[in-house]
Amino acid sequence: MSPPAPQLSLPAIWNMSFGFLGIQFGWGLQMANMSAIYQYLGASESEIPLLWLAAPVTGLLVQPIVGYCSDRTWTRLGRRRPYFLVGAICASLALIAMPNSSSLWMAAGLLWVLDASVNVSMEPFRAFVGDLLPPAQRQVGFAMQSLLIGLGAVLSSALPWLLTRFGLASGDAAAGTIPQSVHLAFYVGAAVFISCVLWTIISTKEYPPAPGAPQAVGPGQAFTEIFAGVRAMPRTMRRLAVVQFFSWLGLFCMWIYFTPAIAHSLFGGIPGSPEYQRGVEWGGVCFAVYNGVAFAVAFGLVALARRGVPAKTLHRTGLLCAGAGLLTVAVWPTPELLLISMVGVGIGWATILSMPYALLANSIPATQMGFYMGVFNFFIVLPQILAATVLGFVVKHLLGGSALTVVVAGGLCMVIAAAALHWVPEGDEAKA
Repeated sequence: MSPPAPQLSLPAIWNMSFGFLGIQFGWGLQMANMSAIYQYLGASESEIPLLWLAAPVTGLLVQPIVGYCSDRTWTRLGRRRPYFLVGAICASLALIAMPNSSSLWMAAGLLWVLDASVNVSMEPFRAFVGDLLPPAQRQVGFAMQSLLIGLGAVLSSALPWLLTRFGLASGDAAAGTIPQSVHLAFYVGAAVFISCVLWTIISTKEYPPAPGAPQAVGPGQAFTEIFAGVRAMPRTMRRLAVVQFFSWLGLFCMWIYFTPAIAHSLFGGIPGSPEYQRGVEWGGVCFAVYNGVAFAVAFGLVALARRGVPAKTLHRTGLLCAGAGLLTVAVWPTPELLLISMVGVGIGWATILSMPYALLANSIPATQMGFYMGVFNFFIVLPQILAATVLGFVVKHLLGGSALTVVVAGGLCMVIAAAALHWVPEGDEAKA
């Protein structure tokens, strides 16, 4: 059995989490701009969900495998860091290529590459906290990740709008082309992604594996062990699965349809019109605001976690705030008032990014930290696959093309997730 990890200072926790700033910068550009990129290249609103399938499917396939393999990896670079590096290089190249897509299916293919690469980098970062921090500091570690995720998402979501606002790039584009502001934002994102991940790789060392740590095995035995591990999930993880399912279903409803919904309902635009472009840019501002709120709230989460406030209490509060935020999107008569809703979403986003992992980390075996963090991702991507395959039909045939109704339904999902959190064990009960 390995000795307990030593306590780390806040600067050391910042360094080990800093790569998440770059990961989220790339992810935030994708979240705020991919629906619009698809529409610039000719996609209809009913086609958008299926084109988003890359994110959940690659997460479903990649994260458990990467987690399992990283538990059994040890190189001169360490256990998790080789995966950080390979994923960051591939994701940065995909970010450079994305705005140069010449067709809808080229963009869709590049999204598969981008999402697979982001997942290779992202999954080991969750296990990194479990590896390097003692149980008492893990809630602080995940809250620090939430802080850096919020900062990265703020900067990335608003970047095209800022580039246009300050005259550094044009936000206008001819039909069938992607604006210059989006091109430049994705190039900046590629540089930030690789730079931040390299900072963590250089600044943070990993502990060598303890005697008896899992060893590399053949592919057949690996898949057998993966399926056995899924069947043997701890009780805390099974109950958190319900919370994750509904909270991420709500998020995916927002990510897919928020920007098209407000571009149409509040700006009166259609794809390719100046009004639609202004709506898309304002959608990026709204995403920046909720991520900015998450960044600010994460400071509070770090402080509250250090004072012992239960993760369940923090997460329940965040989910209810996010639910209220999405439920009120449809009531505002002007775009500026949407920022009020984004405050609620931001509070929820901060807890979604940190508290479920804090609840989970202390209830799973340390030698399988990477694997179970990857399996936990099932309950993020399965609702996304459901949304991607069903929402297009629902919007087209049942909602008369109303994307705004889907965003509001996302708020209801958040409230259900908050209620399901009641049955998740915590503390000594979770360890048992």
